[in-house]
Amino acid sequence: MPVEIITKEDLYLFRMQLLDDLMRLFKPMDRPVELLKGNEVRKLLKISAGTLQNYRIRNILHGKRLPNSRTWYYSSEEVNKLKESLLNQN
Repeated sequence: MPVEIITKEDLYLFRMQLLDDLMRLFKPMDRPVELLKGNEVRKLLKISAGTLQNYRIRNILHGKRLPNSRTWYYSSEEVNKLKESLLNQN
């Protein structure tokens, strides 16, 4: 098995390439999504927990949960659109 010698310069170049790759991989989105917790959504829409659950079940509002968590998170943009549509109905 041939032996290859790695210099400090090789390690530095590897480090710079790795950092560049990670920066591209974790590049922030152009428009960050603000997430709201379920209780914040209920206050904004003035609805009960059951109504919020029905919205989720009927795909009116899409929620996400972290694994092993009981807290639901919702996109503020989607919540605001729903709020506008509810106001326009009245």
